[in-house]
Amino acid sequence: MAAVVWVITGIAIWHFTIFVPDRFWQGIVGAFIGSVAGAVVLGALVQLLAGRGLGTTDAGTVLIVIPGSMIGLAIVYAIGVRAEREAEEAA
Repeated sequence: MAAVVWVITGIAIWHFTIFVPDRFWQGIVGAFIGSVAGAVVLGALVQLLAGRGLGTTDAGTVLIVIPGSMIGLAIVYAIGVRAEREAEEAA
């Protein structure tokens, strides 16, 4: 059940990327992948380090994945900005 919470929270955070300039690597699909992957990775890491099973959920399960989702989005955004600069320099 916790994995469902991670994915759904990542998708919910991803919806807010419409307010950010679209410089994500591979566009909105890259933002989706970064948001969900960041949420799942951090959520799983914290869940396992806390010694809780994948079926255990609480309010903390949701709150923990928000920074993970933001980190995933930041990584994908940074890759996109770097690729955009390299394309401009090559032209």
